[in-house]
Amino acid sequence: MVLFLDVVTIVSAAVLVGNEAAVWIFINPILRQLDEGSQGRAVSLFAARLGKAMPFWYAFSLLLLILEAFLRRQGSGGRWLMASCCIWVAVIILTMIFLVPINNRLANLDSTPMTDQAKREHRKWDTLHKGRVVLLAVSLVCLLVGIR
Repeated sequence: MVLFLDVVTIVSAAVLVGNEAAVWIFINPILRQLDEGSQGRAVSLFAARLGKAMPFWYAFSLLLLILEAFLRRQGSGGRWLMASCCIWVAVIILTMIFLVPINNRLANLDSTPMTDQAKREHRKWDTLHKGRVVLLAVSLVCLLVGIR
């Protein structure tokens, strides 16, 4: 049972981190190369779609991390798993405070070219998102060390 939990937790967290990294490394640089009308529409579509799905994925992964930490609280990996949980919680809180409001504004863009304000917000979101990806990667490493 614990092995199954390990696999599900690793897959859920790692794929989430990979998805967020793909947004940083591939999607946003490509979006910036689109013409202004297409860029605004694409940013809006990505923000809306990911803005709906990601909260559930983050919460599901956090629940798995908490369960891992609880089951291994007395073992040598317990502290690593607690660190992973704490980082994950911090990422969720920071996301809700800083990234979600920007994302919601970007999701409501119409199909007209992005305004200068929208472009600034997208750049700000992208900068904050990079920090989020780094923290999520650190959390993932803590998870992997904790369950070894």
